Amino acid sequence: MSNNSSLSSPAQDYLERLALEVRHPGQRRDLLSGGAAHSTLFELHQSLSPDATFEGEDAANGSILKRLELAYGASPLAPPSVLKPDADGRSQINTAPPLKRTPMAPKPWTTSPFERFAKSRKLKQGTLKPWQRKTEAPVAPSRHHWQKVGSARRWVLILLTVAQSAMAVTYMTSILPYKGTAPLEIAILILFALLFAWVSSGFWTALMGFFQLLKGRDRFSITASATPDTAIEDSARTALVMPICNEDVDRVFAGLKATYESVQRSGEGRLFDFYVLSDTYDPELCLAEQHAWMRLCKEVDGFGHIFYRRRRRRVKRKSGNIDDFCRRWGGQYRYMLVLDADSVMTGTCLKRLVQLMEANPNAGIIQSAPVAAGSNNLYSRLQQFATSVYGPLFTAGLHFWQLGESHYWGHNAIIRVEPFMYYCSLAPLPGKGALAGEILSHDFVEAALMRRAGWGVWIAYDLPGSFEEMPPSLLEELQRDRRWCHGNLMNFRLFMVRGMHPVHRAVFLTGVMSYLSAPLWFLFLVLSTAMLAVHTLSAPVYFPEPGMLHPQWPEWHPGKAVALFSTTLTLLFLPKILSVILIWVKGAKWYGGRGRLGLSMVLESLFSMMLAPVRMLFHTRFVLAALLGIKIKWTSPSRDSSETPWREAIMRHGPQTILGVVWTAGVYYLDPRFLWWLAPIVGALMLSIPVSVISSKVGLGLKSRASRLFLIPEEANPARELRATKRYVRHAEALRETPRFIDAVVDPVENAFACAMGVARHGVSPALERSRRRYLEEVLEHGPEQVPNALRLQLLDDPVLLSRLHYTVWNERDRYPAWVDETYEHRPPPRFV
Repeated sequence: MSNNSSLSSPAQDYLERLALEVRHPGQRRDLLSGGAAHSTLFELHQSLSPDATFEGEDAANGSILKRLELAYGASPLAPPSVLKPDADGRSQINTAPPLKRTPMAPKPWTTSPFERFAKSRKLKQGTLKPWQRKTEAPVAPSRHHWQKVGSARRWVLILLTVAQSAMAVTYMTSILPYKGTAPLEIAILILFALLFAWVSSGFWTALMGFFQLLKGRDRFSITASATPDTAIEDSARTALVMPICNEDVDRVFAGLKATYESVQRSGEGRLFDFYVLSDTYDPELCLAEQHAWMRLCKEVDGFGHIFYRRRRRRVKRKSGNIDDFCRRWGGQYRYMLVLDADSVMTGTCLKRLVQLMEANPNAGIIQSAPVAAGSNNLYSRLQQFATSVYGPLFTAGLHFWQLGESHYWGHNAIIRVEPFMYYCSLAPLPGKGALAGEILSHDFVEAALMRRAGWGVWIAYDLPGSFEEMPPSLLEELQRDRRWCHGNLMNFRLFMVRGMHPVHRAVFLTGVMSYLSAPLWFLFLVLSTAMLAVHTLSAPVYFPEPGMLHPQWPEWHPGKAVALFSTTLTLLFLPKILSVILIWVKGAKWYGGRGRLGLSMVLESLFSMMLAPVRMLFHTRFVLAALLGIKIKWTSPSRDSSETPWREAIMRHGPQTILGVVWTAGVYYLDPRFLWWLAPIVGALMLSIPVSVISSKVGLGLKSRASRLFLIPEEANPARELRATKRYVRHAEALRETPRFIDAVVDPVENAFACAMGVARHGVSPALERSRRRYLEEVLEHGPEQVPNALRLQLLDDPVLLSRLHYTVWNERDRYPAWVDETYEHRPPPRFV
């Protein structure tokens, strides 16, 4: 640090740097005059904390509070109830309430019917003790009449789907040259039956949702069970929990601030506490989260209502984070409401969810219907348009068929804490391999366990005020789908678990089919191409079976094929048309008007057709990788903009483009006429690279919004909370940079804050001291740039170790010059020399 070479000692250098951060000029003069007489760093820290009893390299522990007081002046960092000494006299910022532990243990899975039979025999023989919980079971609610109605409706859905699929398969049989008797044709018919049934069930779901929304009345709607003016008891305390892991810190806390302020405006702020549950393992982001939490609490006076916890042991991912909260503080709340990192909810919506829970003691989970909003990329605007326009039909349709045996999507949903803690903790799946271990898609399983225990799972499909965001590009969406695909395949192992409700067995099946349909479609197309090759390159077989007296003439029926193709397209696209008609009937002002809405629907449909083959190949790859236990390494580059670079698009979509070219050439060689049928598939594959790049552009997204294309009400007339979120993000981005890890080690004030935030408050033991000494030597040996992330996290967790490192790099600055030099490399020199 050449610009400070004239400073007489580490103590004087330290004093000058600390003085730079003192706000009040008078305090700065007193600090400089009072500290000038101290020739050693130990004496300086003693003068800052005359009552402290810390010795040697722990001297900096005693001055933590004074350093913070000097930096924050008349506006204290936190109230005395938050910033106070721990049991050893070290200053500590209490980011979470006192513990009130409640037992929560997962019941081991028995996924095999044979294993379950063997266990039942051992239980009867007395050679195996039954598994028992430590807590008393919550009383399950009684059976309600809606369960009979829901069961009857689902039988109707099954009959409609089977009947429609049977008709389609019969028609398909008449199209095939050998009427479905050849082995290749039999395989095609089986695949067609499965895929058509999948399309048919979606069609009937959307159709019933259309009639439900058009009618506008639903006697089974959960939102009709309580009026908005229903009083809420003070005992109905609710925790809003937001699990995060390496997220955009500015966006997370901006959305949280907007939601908190909305809750206060609702008049029910006394009922809600907010918990940010961090699994972040990037040290720089950890520091950013700590500062963002403190800033948020100071801005909204949220101390005592907004809490932050970062786990040191990250087990079971998101579900483990929720379990950890439940064990520590869940017993203090009647309900918890799970948020995603990009969630924003209005206070009115949160209040209504609590009212609905209070009015329905048989409800275990009530899922809101989040609306996608807040995106600027063309791709995400297309997706949020689709969810806003078409999504309500499918959500209302799901509610019509499922009623209180519905889905839970893992966020923006309220949960009854007591039965969740008793029944919904998740044990790892038994066995070895890719489909064993920690459950990834926990939400579907938790809903199934809640319903198995007797509590209802509802979708409040007509409740406004719940928002989320969409992935900004195709590649970002596919990266998310890779995790979801693996999770859904794992969940299917629970299909035969004892006691699961048939609806939730169907949910596991549909979760698998949402990804398994991709390889089935791909196989269907491959077999169709193979059938073309067989009939083109080989002579017709007129007597496929021995002993036939009359020949069987192969016949093609292009007209029937066109009719069947048109019928399938109708099932796929009619729900979109019905969605637009519904909006036209109710008013299309906030969608850009009727004309713009219709044009947007057409353009979005064309775009979705272009993406369907691309998703098909990626999902096929994900399914095969999960089943074969192949790990797909996919780490998108870190970038400030969310646009897809050409290089990444070529790397990800290059194989698809090559496949499209080869497929086209092969079919053209066999029969050019068949390309008319295959053109939407191979054409989309060959254009996947430019489509992926162009659709990720922010500029095109903003231009489409200016042209009122793909417009949704949340853009045309955004809720106050959405406007506030954007404003808070801009404000956070305009602030100075969040301190780096090296700042937390070297800077006097940043180190004081990081030490106060440290959560590892251990007692004294020789083994711990030896471990700390080893860690300290290892860090100093590595230097500031080479310290591994795991060791950086260890330092941020342990305030004693971090304080010792702080003292050492200043006191032995000549021996370890890189720490101080790199910290102040781009900062101005002290002005008080």
